[in-house]
Amino acid sequence: MIFDIMTLFPDLVNYVLGESIIGRAQKSGAIEVATYNIRDYSEDKHHRVDDTPYGGGKGMLMMAPPIDRCYHAICQRRKEEHSRKRVIFMSPSGKLLDQKKAEELAGYDHLVILCGHYEGVDRRIIDEIVDEEISIGDYVLTGGEIPACILVDCVARLVDGVLSDPECYENESISSGLLEYPQYTRPYEFHGVKVPDVLISGHHENINKWRREKAMELTVRNRPDILEKFGKEESH
Repeated sequence: MIFDIMTLFPDLVNYVLGESIIGRAQKSGAIEVATYNIRDYSEDKHHRVDDTPYGGGKGMLMMAPPIDRCYHAICQRRKEEHSRKRVIFMSPSGKLLDQKKAEELAGYDHLVILCGHYEGVDRRIIDEIVDEEISIGDYVLTGGEIPACILVDCVARLVDGVLSDPECYENESISSGLLEYPQYTRPYEFHGVKVPDVLISGHHENINKWRREKAMELTVRNRPDILEKFGKEESH
């Protein structure tokens, strides 16, 4: 799967996505992440990419032409290499990113992600090239780079070859419709608290039952909204 990211800060994106599991997935060839500096596509001698918004207001707005040239450079590079492509703009105005959306996006061969900055992006380029706007939460950040990294991380880990086994994500927190159950490792006793007896019993049926019960307890206590949403989806 290919992730092409249009940004003003490619070093930030490359640093975050070059580490850990996502970094190793790139090295193994399971995914490809490429960044494009939008400034490189400005025809201004100072590589300017922003201007004041029509109608007034504070701050600067990213101009459409450099983004347009950047996007078409990506299209020219990829050509018809991948038939299932989707262009995403990271925006607080977008639909909220959740696990269901990540699973949907993992079905594409190619994601092109636009990172906004300043006061946003000229609406005309969004209307022209963007398929979908996505938000990571109801708050405003200084730019779209961190949200883009989050999107790549949660989608990429669903791609074959990124994690060692599908079970790594199929039964974990959120994916199953519940928060993940408590987990323990050595030592057996820590600060006077012992590992629950059921987990060392060797009785897999009882272990699975305990995990399900604990997952339900945590979800009811911490995120009842997830339980309500999961229940509605199950009934359809």
